[in-house]
Formats: sequence, C-alpha cells, structure tokens
Amino acid sequence: MKIVTVADVETEKRSGIIMKTLFGENVDKDAKVTFGIVVVPPGTRVPAEGAGAHDGDEYSLILKGSLLSVSGGKEYRVSEGQAAFIPAGEEHWSINDGNEDCEIVWAIIKR
Repeated sequence: MKIVTVADVETEKRSGIIMKTLFGENVDKDAKVTFGIVVVPPGTRVPAEGAGAHDGDEYSLILKGSLLSVSGGKEYRVSEGQAAFIPAGEEHWSINDGNEDCEIVWAIIKR
C-alpha cells in the first residue's frame, strides 16, 4: 500500500490552476491510472486556449463549485456533487464562470 498526504504532494501551477497528482507514474512507472486533485479559481479557463485531450478516459468528481465545459463539441454544466466522464481522445475545455473555486478529484485511466 502507498499512502500520500495531500499537503505533502508537490503543487503544479499552470494556466491559473492548482493541481496535485497524487498517484501515477510517480508511484509506478507502468501505471495505467493517474489520479489527483485540482482547484480551478473563478475566471480560469483550462486549457487557457484551445482544447485538450488525453490518451486515457477521464473521470472527475466535482467537490465544490461548478464549471462550464465543452466536450465533444457539446456544452455542459458540471456542479458540486456531480461526476463526469470524458472518453480518451475527446477534445474538451472548461471555464470556471462562477465566483468560487471549483475543486475536483480526477483520474485518467489509460485503455
């Protein structure tokens, strides 16, 4: 078993977000799952421009706040208490258009 304390995990700041990767290649070089948390402050768009896609399926659980997201060309609102799934390769982006931080637990699982 491997246990990490969130406060001890290095914070990655990029495009205005605060991300911590809790498990992934840092624990097992052959990991098929990358798991972490992210805080998206109000007014922040991820990615800052364009759209992103992953080589694995993305699962997210919104713990606090909400995001306006576009995935696969469709617009969605995801809010506290909701979970989202984005299939591998699907282009997507999100913006926190609210007035509070959006806190998310996420996992990317390679196929």
